[in-house]
Amino acid sequence: MRRYVVRQLVQLVVVVIGISILSFAILHILGDPVLLLLPQNAGKEEFERYRKLLGLDQPLPVQYWTFASGALRGDFGKSWYADTPAFRLVLERMPPTIYLTFAGLLVALLIALPLGILAALRRHSFVDNLCTMLAVGGQAMPIFWLGIMLIIVFAVQLRALPASGYGTWQHFVMPSFTLGAFLAPITMRLVRSGVIEVLNQEYIKTARAKGLGERMVVVKHAFRNACIPVITVLGLQFGQLLGGAIITETVFAWPGVATLTVESIRNQDFPVVQCAVVLLALIIVAVNLVVDLIVGLIDPRIRVGA
Repeated sequence: MRRYVVRQLVQLVVVVIGISILSFAILHILGDPVLLLLPQNAGKEEFERYRKLLGLDQPLPVQYWTFASGALRGDFGKSWYADTPAFRLVLERMPPTIYLTFAGLLVALLIALPLGILAALRRHSFVDNLCTMLAVGGQAMPIFWLGIMLIIVFAVQLRALPASGYGTWQHFVMPSFTLGAFLAPITMRLVRSGVIEVLNQEYIKTARAKGLGERMVVVKHAFRNACIPVITVLGLQFGQLLGGAIITETVFAWPGVATLTVESIRNQDFPVVQCAVVLLALIIVAVNLVVDLIVGLIDPRIRVGA
């Protein structure tokens, strides 16, 4: 188990380093941020002086080393617009995004698990076909469209929920449902196919032959083995939920790190963007590490094979 954890940690470090290099390179390809920071009538000497002040006159490897060495100490530099440490800005906006992501994940599980198990137990029935239609419709539904429709119905017409903002549990309802509806279809299909496959195994037939109740067979024996691919995909989909949070936060004016990142990309505020990308990457790979450990605990053959 120790070797398995060490190997996963090494992979985590390699992934974060690769993402930091990629994001650093892409940001510098986008253009010269000094052109946005200074007025158009500024002289050439002023442009050069400002580039030197920001360290943009150095070769790219030197700039990356400065960024990476500072990031290891928790110093991502100051925002070029807010003149505030980038790390502080991102941390202030991180909790709303994390809360929204986990709320969306919870909504997805509350929808997908019961519907997936029900569809597997009622295979090829009306219930199964209805669940399949809901899954296909959910996958085809754009996040921004669903968010706008929820605002029109529940905020504008019914006036039951706030249209935007952050603070109370009511502000979580529509954004979390929007994110959850994005993840629920694929999760439901995985639960359905996993339970159907496990129910055809010999040990399930043996458990039924011993007289165990159907609920015990499904919950204790079938679902435990069927949930391994579901947990793995949820870990992978966590990153997509963070990506979907960008659209969701924009629609609902949610003050999260995704909105901050989009604004910083538009302004070419390199320190804030790099800090946000690295921290989000750390969260995603940490979640995937936890998922790998959970799967390894559920099925020891996985960690032995690794």
